[in-house]
Amino acid sequence: MNTTLCASFLVLSSLGLAAAQQIPDKFYFEEGKIRVLILSGRNNHDWRSTTPHLRRILDATGKFDVRVTEEPAGLTAETLRPYDVLVADYCGPRWGAQAEAAVEAFVRSGKGLAVVHAASYPFGIRNVLGEKMSNTGVTEKPWAAWAEMVGASWREADEKKGIPKTGHGRRHSYDVKWKDPSHPIAAGLPASFTTSDELYFSFVLSPKIHVLATAFNAKNEGGSGADEPLIWTNQFGKGRVFQTALGHDVHAMLAQGFIDSFARGVEWSARSTVTLPALISIDPKTKDALRVLLVTGGHDHEASLYGVFEHMPDIRVTVDPHPAAFRRDLRKVFDVIVFYDMLPEMPEVQQKRLRDFAESGKGIVVLHHAIANHQNWEWWWKDLVGGKYLLKDEPSLSMKMSTYKHDVDLRIEPSGKHPILKGLSSAWMRDETYKGMWRAPGTEVLLTTKHETSDEALAWVSPYAMSKVVFIQLGHGREAHENPWYRRLVRNAILWSSGRQP
Repeated sequence: MNTTLCASFLVLSSLGLAAAQQIPDKFYFEEGKIRVLILSGRNNHDWRSTTPHLRRILDATGKFDVRVTEEPAGLTAETLRPYDVLVADYCGPRWGAQAEAAVEAFVRSGKGLAVVHAASYPFGIRNVLGEKMSNTGVTEKPWAAWAEMVGASWREADEKKGIPKTGHGRRHSYDVKWKDPSHPIAAGLPASFTTSDELYFSFVLSPKIHVLATAFNAKNEGGSGADEPLIWTNQFGKGRVFQTALGHDVHAMLAQGFIDSFARGVEWSARSTVTLPALISIDPKTKDALRVLLVTGGHDHEASLYGVFEHMPDIRVTVDPHPAAFRRDLRKVFDVIVFYDMLPEMPEVQQKRLRDFAESGKGIVVLHHAIANHQNWEWWWKDLVGGKYLLKDEPSLSMKMSTYKHDVDLRIEPSGKHPILKGLSSAWMRDETYKGMWRAPGTEVLLTTKHETSDEALAWVSPYAMSKVVFIQLGHGREAHENPWYRRLVRNAILWSSGRQP
C-alpha cells in the first residue's frame, strides 16, 4: 500500500475514533433509564436461558436500558463508565487483574451490583483455612474483594468442628419470608412468596450485610433445619450490593416474588430508592390494550403461531378455538377477531354472533388458511372476507379448484401507501402459496408477488363496508411466524382494523 495513503488512513482512523469517543452517551442509551450491564457467559447453571430471562424482567418494567457481556474478562474502567449497575449471572474462572480492578472501582465509587444465585461463588469455594478456591476444578487464589462485595462466601466442611459445607438440599417448593418489610426493596410486597428453587445454606456471612428475606430449610428436604438468609443487601465503599440466592433456572425465576425482588433490587442498587410497583408483569399491557380474540381449530398449525402475538403491550390476545369461540355475544368482550381456523360450517346461532360482531363495526383479520372457511356461507367469503380458497371446482364462479404449494421462497412487494404497510419494505419469506383463489371486485391489494405458484395478491382490505376487514395469505409455519416483518404486518393489521393507527 502507498505509504502516503497508509498514513492518511491512520490519521483518519484516529480522528474517527476520537470523534466517536466524543459522542455523548445519550446517543447510545435510552435517556432517563437506568443503565444495566449483565455479566454472563460462564456458569455451572444454564446461563443461556437465565440471562435472557433476567433481561426480559428488567426490560418489561420500562425502567432499564439493559446490555449483556459474555466476556467479563474484557471489562475496563472505560467500558463500565456509562453504566449504573452490574448484574452478575456468572459462575466461572476469574477475570484477570484489569477487569477485577475495574469492577471493584465501579462499585466502590457508588454504583450498584446485583448478584444472582450461583454468582455468590463464581471464583471458588473457601477451604477451612481460607487459603484456596477451586469450584471450577482449577485451583485459584481467592478474589477477596468479590466475597467482600457479595457479603458472603462458600466453604468446605470441617467435620472436626461440625462446620457443614455450603450447599443446598433437594430442590423443592418453599416460602420466602421478608424479615425487613420496611426496606425499599420489600416495601409494599406481600409478607411472603412461594417458589420452587434450590435453598442455599451455611454461607460464611459478613456481619455487615442486611438480611431482607429468609426461608426455613427443612431437614427432610436435605436442608439445615434452620431459617436461612436468601436475600440481603451490602455496602462496598460507596456502592450498594443486592444479593439473591434465588434463581436456579428460568422455572425459579418465574416466581412472582423473584421477579419483584430482583427488579426492585437492581433499581435499589443503582439508585438507593425503589419506584417500581409491588407486582411486576413480564408481559405488561397498557390500560387501553386492544382485546383480541384469536380463533383456531379445524386445521393443524405450529405452536410458533402464538409467538406472533407476544410482547405487544397494547394488544391483549385471548385464544379460543372452535367450537367454543362463538358461545357468547362477543361485541362487549373483544375489539378485533383474528381468524386462523378452517371450519366447513358453523351453527346458525354462531353465524349470527359473528355477523353481529362485524356489523357493529369491530375489526376482523383473516390469516392464511382461514380463507378456506365456510365454503357454503356466501356472507363469509363473498361479503366479509372478499375472497375464497376453492376446495373444489366452482362452476358458478367459472373457476377450478385452488392449489397450494409448501416451502416456497417468495419475494413480496408492498402495494400502495396503506397504513397497514407502515414500516414494511419489500421482503423475502419462505411460506406456503395459494393459487386460483376467487377475489371480490373492489378489494384494496396490500402485498403482491410474482411467483408462479401464487396468486399475485397476497393481502388485501375487503370492500365490506360495515367494519374493517383484512386478509393476509401469508403465515403457514415457523418461517413466517418468527419473521419480524410478518409480525409487524399482523400487528399493523390488528391496529388498523380496530380503528387505531399502526
